[in-house]
Amino acid sequence: MDFSASKNAQKRIAVERIRTLFREAEGMFDKRPDLCQRYIELAKKISLKYKVAIPDHFKRRMCKKCYSFLIPGKTCRIRTHQGKLVYFCIGCKSMTRVPIKK
Repeated sequence: MDFSASKNAQKRIAVERIRTLFREAEGMFDKRPDLCQRYIELAKKISLKYKVAIPDHFKRRMCKKCYSFLIPGKTCRIRTHQGKLVYFCIGCKSMTRVPIKK
């Protein structure tokens, strides 16, 4: 029995589910913010269970401390400081710094 093929299939499915959950969270934010938060938590749980990395462009849309969905102007502030983007979560007051590529 070849377990590596089934593991790869599980990881592919997990990444697709994470993408779907983030897309759904974007659409649901205005209607149901609580459901949006739940989608982000589920995506994080899936990534931990199947040991799959969340893609960078989705990872920047999520607070690493409280797992809330970050939308500029509503749930977070984005500033530039010394060559870095600084994401400030309004919910938990945490900051994430991301270097700006030149």
